[in-house]
Amino acid sequence: MSLFKLLPIAALLATAAVNATPANDPWHAQARALLEQTVNIPTVEGRDRVPELAALLAAQYRKAGIPEADIKVIPYDKTAALIVRWRAPGPTTSKPIMVMAHMDVVEARREDWKESDPFVFVEKNHYYYGRGTNDIKSGIAATTTAILKLKAAGFQPRRDIIVFYTGDEETRGKGAEMGATTWHDLLDVEYGLNADGGGGGFAPDGRTLGFSLQSAEKTYADYTFTATNRGGHSSKPRADNAIYALSNALHRLETYRFTPLMNATTRAYFQGREKVEKGPLGDAMRAWVKNPADQQAADIIEASEGEIGITRTRCVATRLAGGHANNALPQTALATVNCRILPGVSPDAIRAELEKIAADPVVVVTRADASVASLDSPLRPDVVNAFTAAVHARHPGAPVFPEMSTGASDARPFRVIGIPIYGVDGGWGIVPLDLRAHGRDERIPVKSLDDDVDHWESMLRQLAG
Repeated sequence: MSLFKLLPIAALLATAAVNATPANDPWHAQARALLEQTVNIPTVEGRDRVPELAALLAAQYRKAGIPEADIKVIPYDKTAALIVRWRAPGPTTSKPIMVMAHMDVVEARREDWKESDPFVFVEKNHYYYGRGTNDIKSGIAATTTAILKLKAAGFQPRRDIIVFYTGDEETRGKGAEMGATTWHDLLDVEYGLNADGGGGGFAPDGRTLGFSLQSAEKTYADYTFTATNRGGHSSKPRADNAIYALSNALHRLETYRFTPLMNATTRAYFQGREKVEKGPLGDAMRAWVKNPADQQAADIIEASEGEIGITRTRCVATRLAGGHANNALPQTALATVNCRILPGVSPDAIRAELEKIAADPVVVVTRADASVASLDSPLRPDVVNAFTAAVHARHPGAPVFPEMSTGASDARPFRVIGIPIYGVDGGWGIVPLDLRAHGRDERIPVKSLDDDVDHWESMLRQLAG
């Protein structure tokens, strides 16, 4: 990349071209120090270090004056969750609000990373590097610091603020499930604010691409396609073959397109995007908003890399196994099919649709999990307004869009039981250069963390004040 193209990025990262707090803000320095501590603890599955991070964060809240009885580190399955309750000073008729994040991160190998050891925090060229800097230890550092700053400033919430950090979002998601069930008495909130959602992007030339507020996510569901056969000797092939039957069913899945559907979140998203998107993609967005039955317009949107999965349920084969010997006809062949299902659509209904796609009596489709349909959260004006105001305080005029995530987060179990969750993080990056979550040389701009602390402080002042 030429130096000319790098200059706008460097200028954006190095300057405070927004209405931010002054340089050398001590709370920004505290967030940086906390992010460094969290990154240096490798909270990946199998290393059993999440309880250590939970204890470190609990100590931060304890030092800030939260009573010991309101700080709970709850161990489960060799990991842990942290629940902290900052109580309103007087009687309140409003239910608490919840601030969410997760402490675990995905694994990373030193040999894959160029800039640093993934579990050693590094600051370099206006960036913080390390596993979790993007997903999601920056959110941990920003939300914790914002709450500590508010408490130190004498802010008195008019409703309780509950912090809920889980320890296995990247793997089993059991912490969120238990939060919505076993620990529900501790987390009976009106709604939640999730640091694992939202955020913004800038183009390499410094243009604001916009910020998203996540109010829906797809349901994660796994299915198994299993083909069986009587088998036999490989020297005597027959027309019926378990591997061929499975591959034919998977080819039909490859070419199948689920019916496009629009919900309140995606409608609001495209109503915003259609105003700023140009060219054929913008034309398709305008056509689909005008007529949600326009499948051709939805197909054009879905073909754009940035919009994959936004218009419909998507299913894809992710794992294969079959046969038992090199010189024998296969008796069994199976494939794992992972689906990301639109909110409100039953995974059982998708299983029935997959059976029709397989269209072969020897290929049996079964569900491999017990997921239930995720629900979209209503676009509450108070949350939308608070998020928009916090974004515009630092990025005047930036477009703000509702978003449906194609991935999954800890929000789903709460949405399922009727607690709305909103992904409202204020961090940002350069697109596509900083899209490195779960990848090599994960990083965030230094300025992004500073902005995120101020963003969360602003939101909590408005929503809990």
